[in-house]
Amino acid sequence: MTKVLRIAILALAIAALGGPAWAAEAASPSPLTISVNAGGDPQALPATLQIVVVLTLLTLAPALIIMVTSFTRILIVLSFTRSALGTQQIPPNMVLVGMALFLTAFTMAPVWREVDEQALQPYLQQEIGYEEAAERGLRPVRAFMLRQAEESELALFVNLGGLPRPETPDDIPTYAVVPAFMVGELKRAFIMGFMIFIPFVVIDMVVATTLMSMGMMMMPPVVISLPCKILLFVLVNGWELVTQSVVASFH
Repeated sequence: MTKVLRIAILALAIAALGGPAWAAEAASPSPLTISVNAGGDPQALPATLQIVVVLTLLTLAPALIIMVTSFTRILIVLSFTRSALGTQQIPPNMVLVGMALFLTAFTMAPVWREVDEQALQPYLQQEIGYEEAAERGLRPVRAFMLRQAEESELALFVNLGGLPRPETPDDIPTYAVVPAFMVGELKRAFIMGFMIFIPFVVIDMVVATTLMSMGMMMMPPVVISLPCKILLFVLVNGWELVTQSVVASFH
């Protein structure tokens, strides 16, 4: 599983940072012929097999974006913000997902740059084989996940897997790091969502209490509270504050 994840990370980096030269050649209208040459470097895959592997692994790109990047936390926090405002489908899901994707690209840029410098470029220049490139490309991603995951989350999956007590973070297998990272992302996203909800719940309570004291029990409180919440959110530059908070939460 670790080897597959390494190759998948390399494939995702190739898609994000630009495909190799053989990908451009494959786009030519000449008929595709698959041949395996046994000669040459034994660590190098034939170009046709490289295309097949990359195209296959690119289908896993959405799952990789969710599993090993900051996308999960960002999207959940943005969704909590919309729910706290009570604006139903405004902003639309497409806008929230697009914003989460660009913020993910922003927060993950140093990681992908390191993958490009340490793994992708040496591989494209044929300085290293694909296995070493995949191993090098996985290291920055593992380091990012380990920085976000807490010790208790890592210990949970080490214990569940019956693994020996690790002496260093490098001793923890990748298949234990990924779920620990995802559980931690969910926890931190829900904590941030709770903090976002508090001021809007206070507004709802104040409006509901005021209407009840005035005897206007037939008027839905949301009619008054929704414009108040939107006005407050705009006055405090809410989207800017949410974006700053969620991006700064990564270390």
